[in-house]
Amino acid sequence: MARNKAIDRFRRARTLEVKKEVLEGLERLAPKSEELEDEAESEFPDDRLRLIFTCCHPALRPQARVALTLRTLGGLTTAEIADAFLVTEATMAQRIVRAKTKIRDAGIPYEVPSAEQLPERLPAVLATLYLIFNEGYFASRSDSLIRTELADEAIRLARVLIETLPREPEARALLALMLLQHSRREARLDEAGEMVLLEDQDRSLWDRAQIEEGLALVETLRGVIGPYSTQARIAAVHAVAERPEDTDWGRIALLYGQLRRIQPSPVIELNRAIAVAMELGPEAGLELIDAIDGLDRYAPFHVSRADLLQRLGRSEEAVEAYRRGLELSTNPVQRSFLERRIEELG
Repeated sequence: MARNKAIDRFRRARTLEVKKEVLEGLERLAPKSEELEDEAESEFPDDRLRLIFTCCHPALRPQARVALTLRTLGGLTTAEIADAFLVTEATMAQRIVRAKTKIRDAGIPYEVPSAEQLPERLPAVLATLYLIFNEGYFASRSDSLIRTELADEAIRLARVLIETLPREPEARALLALMLLQHSRREARLDEAGEMVLLEDQDRSLWDRAQIEEGLALVETLRGVIGPYSTQARIAAVHAVAERPEDTDWGRIALLYGQLRRIQPSPVIELNRAIAVAMELGPEAGLELIDAIDGLDRYAPFHVSRADLLQRLGRSEEAVEAYRRGLELSTNPVQRSFLERRIEELG
């Protein structure tokens, strides 16, 4: 009982901090009448989710509205947001400044959207929650690999989003994806705090309750084709494999092919190439990876390439690729893992 009261006090205090940050960072939230406040409270049972919808203003470009919301409400630094968008910190800082300048110069009113306005803001809100979770799942610049508080908060907000918009399948898909990914948390680090790859994880440590909830949500997505529903299906394939060798890599490769058509991205191309390598062999995967452009400053690109080179017995090239990945990695746990790999091949 006392613990629950303490949690409630913490959440109320955090909500006040968030509101203050929004007011100071964006300089204004449009004044609302008492009737609008009452309507907003009924539409949004959570203050932070309401503010995220408020910040995801359609007058801004999609990436700009997501970046600004992450900086103001998501708990991410400019450097972490830059990592998420695969750009430099200076570039992301300029984008955020430009977005704030446009808000000021164009006199864009920041007001709680009506129910009719929610669908046009939903994609940016989903992207915001997704990137908050991603930073929690694999912290780009933290001392630890996992930032549990960010991942847990993203999952909580996704639950509230489903309560607010129960008919939105991509919202259910996003929650399913988060739960299935987060279910592996206890297995991703060993007793020494070192990173453990998916294929080496002790799957008995996976959270079965989260997996069952995630799989049940995936079942509700039949006939739905979208970026989060496709990723949730990929996570589900991993979740049902009792052993690494039971993983249906052919289905994963097909799903990444579908995702590539929905949401073209070099990162998706990389993930598809890895799945192809697991199904057809490292040579097939390496051929696909070497054809990808735009990921030279993305550490996982070089690490994945190094792994395939190592499997092909091309150790010197593998070491060179691991070293490039190490140069680009900003997480100390990942850096320690790569240093060990280089030493083993050394």
